[in-house]
Amino acid sequence: PPLCWPDRYDIVSGILPEEERQKISSLVLPNGHNSLNFRLPSPVCKENGQCNVVFTNMEEKRQRYLADIFTTCVDTRWRYLLLLFCASFLVSWLFFGIIFYSVSLVHGDFEEQPTQTQRLPCILHVRGFVGALLFSMETQTTIGYGWRCVTEECPVTVITVVIQSIVGCIIDSFMIGTIMAKMARPKKRNQTLLFSKNAVIALRDGKLCLMWRVGNLRKSHIVEAHVRAQLIRSYVTAEGEFIPLEQMDLNVGYDEGTDRLFLVSPLVIIHEIDKDSPLYTLSRADLETDDFEIVVILEGMVEATAMTTQFRSSYLAREVFWGYRFEPVIYEDRDCYKVDYSRFHKICEVPSMPLLSAKESLSAFCYENELALSCGEDEDDIFDSQIGGKERAEERRTSFDILQTAIPLDPVTYKNEQEI
Repeated sequence: PPLCWPDRYDIVSGILPEEERQKISSLVLPNGHNSLNFRLPSPVCKENGQCNVVFTNMEEKRQRYLADIFTTCVDTRWRYLLLLFCASFLVSWLFFGIIFYSVSLVHGDFEEQPTQTQRLPCILHVRGFVGALLFSMETQTTIGYGWRCVTEECPVTVITVVIQSIVGCIIDSFMIGTIMAKMARPKKRNQTLLFSKNAVIALRDGKLCLMWRVGNLRKSHIVEAHVRAQLIRSYVTAEGEFIPLEQMDLNVGYDEGTDRLFLVSPLVIIHEIDKDSPLYTLSRADLETDDFEIVVILEGMVEATAMTTQFRSSYLAREVFWGYRFEPVIYEDRDCYKVDYSRFHKICEVPSMPLLSAKESLSAFCYENELALSCGEDEDDIFDSQIGGKERAEERRTSFDILQTAIPLDPVTYKNEQEI
């Protein structure tokens, strides 16, 4: 059958004939990456927590964003939000000012009339567009200088004042609520949370572990703080589907509950590299040539506002050091403990650190134990055969003699003795 290529990011591996696999291997992904040798061009998650992902070719993007206008305004930048804040008031003042001016103009309030036939205007003391604009501002902001006011002469003006008052309340509530929500967001709380610049791989209690450090620069705590970690790398399924950003979970103690943190001082987060870990086959040599990214996430509630916050960072393969551990940062000083954040990112090399992966180390350990056990059994056999052979033979003969005298050979004689 003809080769089907539905997506430029999909490949088909060994399930296809060799000719078709050679055709696919010659294809090139965007940015010059080969389909069978895809590498991460840049980190998915930056050190400041921003995700390096851009959405393109979104259908009805504007309509969808306008449908959730409040979230759109909260997520927008401050300069655009302040511009929208000013524009909303200026446009509403100008719009209703034009209406007041038009009503007064049609009513003839700006025409000079004889004193004997002078009639009451729609809005007192409004002699032009500037006066109508000032009256619009005073009405919506409820300033009320006591100089300009609406009269009963024009019902349209009265209805316009009512509508403007309602619209003004809506605009005030929306814009002030948006600004307050943006100011109270716990996103800036992330500026006082800190991840170490590098992650390390070293032995901890005889087990190979991936470790990184997290700290809190404020005295106020992060309530219900817990951590998560994801390994991001390219992956090819058994059916040949190519996944450029496959996410695999790194266990940091979810089953035992050790992922819950009491972040009163900097802590070292530990991921044990066991059989269930995606890094089980990773050695130091593989670390130098491999291409992956570890995204670390800290979540919790801000103690001051009880709002949930999330802080993210990531470590590329070149930012993970094999055979290092973090230097201590906590020191006892009289009746308190001091944290030296100048040593927060510092690491020190571990002497005699094995270079094998966790899988290879376990295999070598099992092989050594099996070899030592087999050697011990051989030595025991040789010792028994050469030194203790005669003694064991004598013990067996003695035991047989005692058993033979204790049990009679004639069943009838044994039965008669029991009856007597």
